[in-house]
Amino acid sequence: MPIYEYICNKCGEEFEKLVFGNKKIDCPGCSSDDVRKKMSTFGMSGVEKPFAGSSSGCTTCSKGTCSSCH
Repeated sequence: MPIYEYICNKCGEEFEKLVFGNKKIDCPGCSSDDVRKKMSTFGMSGVEKPFAGSSSGCTTCSKGTCSSCH
């Protein structure tokens, strides 16, 4: 049961909904059913090491570059 992000085409309200099957989605702001899914980004927390194939230019922090890199 994924959570999707939506935007209302009528009033511009942005909201999230937990979706069960083919449930009709209505805007919580204006009750319109003229809504569309937003493109959302994928995020993770609690990851200490970079994923395979990715590289970070800094070894002392998680930023790509910083003044403390050696």
